Amino acid sequence: MSGDIGQPPVRQPERPVATRTSDRGAATRVALLDAAKETFVTSGFAEAGVTEVVARAGASVGSLYHHFSGKADLYLTLFEEFQKRQAQRTRQAVQEARAAGETDPMPQFLAAARAYLEGCLAERDLAALFLRGDAPPGFEVVMRERLRQWARRTAALFEHEDALVLVVTGALAAVVQEVTLSDDPEAARRMAEDALRIIGNIRHP
Repeated sequence: MSGDIGQPPVRQPERPVATRTSDRGAATRVALLDAAKETFVTSGFAEAGVTEVVARAGASVGSLYHHFSGKADLYLTLFEEFQKRQAQRTRQAVQEARAAGETDPMPQFLAAARAYLEGCLAERDLAALFLRGDAPPGFEVVMRERLRQWARRTAALFEHEDALVLVVTGALAAVVQEVTLSDDPEAARRMAEDALRIIGNIRHP
């Protein structure tokens, strides 16, 4: 031990520097996504440019390509993150319905549907962006796959009553479209509630 006396301590890596760098990168990513959302909503996807996005974000073109592969990747990331928030909203609504003692699948489905529609209204500009048809090439395939996943989850909820699932998911998809693209959010909310009441009256075959 005596040989260690007077020797300078071994310098450890400065982890806070790495953390600050990581935080800065995460903040840049968020700023780019926020800027992309504003740009796509304002200009449309087809007319939006990468330079406009980075200018809004106060970032560089290089930083954009560090985090994303391009404009389409920004759009798809916005879509996936929106869907994650929607999934969380609907999951929580179903869990709350079950915790309140609801065992019938239809009220559970309606609770999830209301949560999804409220999410569309809460993030209306973003939700509308994905329904207007101004999207990257191939986005319709992504949308179809998302709808298939939703139908499979609904089928599991209704214990694979396929005809009923087809009717309620088709009806709700139409309601989502109308609510999201309506010029009057309050009228859209009332219309959605009326539509959900009608859906709720559909009887199991």
